[in-house]
Amino acid sequence: MSARPGPVRAASGIVVGQSTLRVWGLPSALRLQRQLALAGALADEAQATRRVLLRADWVYDDALVRGLVAADADLALHAADGTAVALSVAADAGGEAAALLAAGRAPAGSRAVSPAELADGYNNALRKREPPFLFPLNDATLPAIEQRVFGSSYKGVTDLVTLYVWPRPARWATRICANAGITPNQVTSASLVLVLAAMALFWTGHYALGLIAAWLMTFLDTVDGKLARVTLRSTPFGNYYDHLIDLIHPPFWWWAWIVGLPAAGFTLGQAGLVLGVIVAGYVLQRIEEGVFIACFGIEMHVWQRFDSRFRLITARRNPNLLLLTGSVLIGRPDLGIVAVAIWTAASLLVHALRLVQAALARRRGKLHSWLATPT
Repeated sequence: MSARPGPVRAASGIVVGQSTLRVWGLPSALRLQRQLALAGALADEAQATRRVLLRADWVYDDALVRGLVAADADLALHAADGTAVALSVAADAGGEAAALLAAGRAPAGSRAVSPAELADGYNNALRKREPPFLFPLNDATLPAIEQRVFGSSYKGVTDLVTLYVWPRPARWATRICANAGITPNQVTSASLVLVLAAMALFWTGHYALGLIAAWLMTFLDTVDGKLARVTLRSTPFGNYYDHLIDLIHPPFWWWAWIVGLPAAGFTLGQAGLVLGVIVAGYVLQRIEEGVFIACFGIEMHVWQRFDSRFRLITARRNPNLLLLTGSVLIGRPDLGIVAVAIWTAASLLVHALRLVQAALARRRGKLHSWLATPT
């Protein structure tokens, strides 16, 4: 799932005012408290040297809350009409500041900042750049708020199915889960059941049913992260749980696919070679990505625009499932797994070339993501 809690700051949080409206099933005050906690605000006000004050009748981008928690000087976040909507002040000024903020004013001496000045809009964890949002919370703005909050929970660089096919149904499923009180980890657990079901069906040659289970799993794999972000229920355990499943299961699916071919009436020459190429290629691609981060300090897929576009189709689970789905539709699942092996080898070579090109580019200076540079 998504973002981990930020580093601990010497600031505590205060919610000013009230609102009866809920954003993605969360009361405004609870949402703000979770945002403050994820930004690293202290729960114990006695230990805090600063206070971050947020109005309950406004909705803030996570980046804005992080910026206020990290501030070491008095700041006043202003809306477009000049109304003060959030503050970062010294701890001993919290009481007076709360009264001023409730009236839309800021303490004298605090520096006025706009959302764009407080946060630059680049989200490294979600691999995208977008302006931080700030909305007044009322009945008229609530639909746009929920749409924007969901959109901001989506990764900007990912595979083409996740980016272009799943957003609308994922938003619908996320809303059902949020309203029903279903947790992200419960969704992840359901996806694990589907991982095992798909593997069992592939193993026995029931490819069509296995693909249904596999695609449902990939859908839930999208939903759990979005649910965690919109309800601000990300946890270290949930993050590891989700990513461990994502990391481990794909090679087992491809192995089961090969095992199931005889049961479906197909033979595959050099099955061991095909499986070896797929598994070795999958592992080596992950190693390449890790080496890229270790050597250059950024993820491979966000370095240049080409890398982000190639991530749409690189030999990860969802693009491979597209190849296998096509092969089942034409009645040749054996050709599908061969196509996965070929595409895995090709993707491995592309990533190796990018490592070399990055090493050469590094001689001219530090590498930066193309997304980190405002356009």
